Amino acid sequence: MSMKAPFPWFGGKSRVAPLAWERFGTVQNYVEPFFGSGAVLLGRPDHPCGIETVNDKDGFIANFWRALAVDPDAVVAHADWPVNESDQHARHVWLVGQREALTAKLEGDPDYCDAKIAGWWVWGIGVWIGRGWCSGDGPWRVDEERKLVHLGGAGQGVHRQRVHLGDAGQGVHRQRVHLGNAGRGEDGLLAWMRALSDRLRRVRVCCGDWTRVCGPTPTVNHGLTAVFLDPPYGNDAERRDDLYATDSGTVAADVRAWALECGSDARMRVALCGYDTEHEMPGWTAVPWKAHGGYGRQGNGRGRENAAREVVWFSPNCLSGQQQRLFSQDLRGYL
Repeated sequence: MSMKAPFPWFGGKSRVAPLAWERFGTVQNYVEPFFGSGAVLLGRPDHPCGIETVNDKDGFIANFWRALAVDPDAVVAHADWPVNESDQHARHVWLVGQREALTAKLEGDPDYCDAKIAGWWVWGIGVWIGRGWCSGDGPWRVDEERKLVHLGGAGQGVHRQRVHLGDAGQGVHRQRVHLGNAGRGEDGLLAWMRALSDRLRRVRVCCGDWTRVCGPTPTVNHGLTAVFLDPPYGNDAERRDDLYATDSGTVAADVRAWALECGSDARMRVALCGYDTEHEMPGWTAVPWKAHGGYGRQGNGRGRENAAREVVWFSPNCLSGQQQRLFSQDLRGYL
C-alpha cells in the first residue's frame, strides 16, 4: 500500500522524497520541522531506525497525525461521511472555533490529540475547493443564531466555499476520503489509515515553532541526523499570500540562516527547499526539480512556470548517490 497522506496538500514534496533519502542515506535520527503531508518521512525507503521527530505549527495538522497514530479507527469513524455542503460549512465553523484551544493543548501535552477534530478536519479538506480550509481568514462570521453570514459582497447573499461534486472542471485533482471514492469504501479507508498508523507509531509529533525541534537535544544528541526543511515560501519568492493556513513570509530567511550555520556540522545532513531565486547557499548542492503544480502563482496564470522553479539545496555533508549506497551497507549493521 502506498504511503501517502489521505488529504491534498499544497507544496507537498512526494516527488523529491527519493532524492532526499538518496542524499541523507541511513541515519540514526530524522527531523522534519515543517511536516504538512509528511511526504518525505512517508517516502523513506529503508526500514526506519533510531528516532524520528516531526513538527507543524498548524494544530490541525499535528492533531491529525497524532490521532491517526494513536487511534486510526476513531479517526476513520469521524472521517467517514458523505459530501454534504451544509455539513461542510457547519463543521468548518466549529473547527475554526477549536483551533486556539486545540493548539494550546497540543503544545502543552505531547500525548494529547482529538480523534473527532482529526476526522472532521481530514474529511473537510478532502471536499473543500481551493485554499482556506480551517484558516479562519474567510470573509464570513457566525451570527447570534449560529448562521454563517458573509461580511462583504452586498446583495450577493451568503458567499461560501462549495464542495467537490465531481471531477469535471475541478482544477486540482485530489484523492478524497469520503466513502464511494474510486471504490475505496470503508474497508479500504480503514486499511489505509491503519497502515499510516503503523508507520507513525514511534514518530514523535510536535506542535509549535520549528525551532523547538532543531536544537541539539532533538538533533545531533541522537547521532547522525538528517533534517528536511520545507518552510513557507518567503516574501521575496513572488508567491501569493494565502497558500497556508498557518503562514509566514519571513520564516524562510530564519530557516536559511539556521541551515547555513548548522549545515557544516559533520553530524548533520540538511536539505532546504525553496524557489530558485529564494536562497543563496554557498558550498551547498542545488538540485532543481519540478513539482506537481504551481500554486504559488496560480492567481497570475503562471502555475507551470512556478512548478519549474523548485530547488532543494543539500548541505556539504550529504551523500552523492554512490556514497549513499556504500554508506548504507557499512552503517546498517550498527543501527
